Amino acid sequence: MSILKIARMGHPVLWGRATPVEFPLKPALAHLLADMRETLDDAGGAGLAAPQVFAPRRLFIYHVPPGRGDDDVGVPLTTVCNPVVTPLDETQALGWEGCLSIPGLRAAVPRYTRIRLTGQDAEGTPFVHELSGFAARVVQHETDHLDGIMYPMRLRDFSHFGFNEEIERFARPLPEIS
Repeated sequence: MSILKIARMGHPVLWGRATPVEFPLKPALAHLLADMRETLDDAGGAGLAAPQVFAPRRLFIYHVPPGRGDDDVGVPLTTVCNPVVTPLDETQALGWEGCLSIPGLRAAVPRYTRIRLTGQDAEGTPFVHELSGFAARVVQHETDHLDGIMYPMRLRDFSHFGFNEEIERFARPLPEIS
């Protein structure tokens, strides 16, 4: 396994729509997933989409550490191929997001609070998960990467966008979305 280089905002691999994953996985794609797991572990993020490591395929991995999400259990490292995200209602909330492809910055991004995620695991087995809170935010963020969307494109208020150190130093409460 290897730690992969992460594409940064501005690289064309992050602009386009990724191609669907076909099953069974070819050995190169299975190897990519193993490398992505090691890369995410090294980088310390919550998720990593294949385009971020210069592989424009419709897959990502994510996890939610215990205590970070809506419950204390968290979400174990999960592979998602060919995802489809459907909001379960119209409720959105602002939440802080960073991105491994935009190091050192974060912003308050509006996201649906409850979603249905359909997709396939690494073996091609279909699944349906209902997610809320932080897990729903991470999945929407990673799915955006597969469509060439980066979180600054979702911003409504650039006054909640800045360098991590400054946001922490001068934190302001986030407004409710109306």
